[in-house]
Amino acid sequence: MKHMKKFLALTVVVLAFALSSFAQSSATANVTAVIYTPIAITNTVDMDFGILAGSATSGTCVLGTDNSRTPSGGVTLLAGGSPAAASFTVTGIADAVYTITLPAGATQVSNGTQTMDVDTWVSNPTPTGTLTGGTSTLLVGATLHVAVSQAAGTYTATTLPGGSGEFTVTVNYQ
Repeated sequence: MKHMKKFLALTVVVLAFALSSFAQSSATANVTAVIYTPIAITNTVDMDFGILAGSATSGTCVLGTDNSRTPSGGVTLLAGGSPAAASFTVTGIADAVYTITLPAGATQVSNGTQTMDVDTWVSNPTPTGTLTGGTSTLLVGATLHVAVSQAAGTYTATTLPGGSGEFTVTVNYQ
């Protein structure tokens, strides 16, 4: 009986070790990371509303992404100048889709003494673009607000202290 108890105790210990060794299992895995080419945007053409005339009535000039201009109110379109939507080149991963974020608010242009607001931003493509072959052209238009009897002059961002008159377009991979 004494040997039987020892044998039983030994059997229980052996079984416990055996069961614990069967309860564990291990495996290995490989690690992989893919780094994509960062998306980039470069300005190639600045926005230009062309030559306009104001009047005793306020108005606007809408500049389309196709360089078209649509006046309203007291704004008259004049010949000459080079009306152009802003143009950007977007580069990155071939055939990737990207989102476009336009400015949320207005910016201003100035002749050194007076200002005009530019807002209501539009883009082509919108709201996303595709990097066909790794590149895409992004065009941006907006609305220029001309005040009553707006002073004559060339209105630009460079005549404003603090850099107002510029605007930022952001692109991100979708």
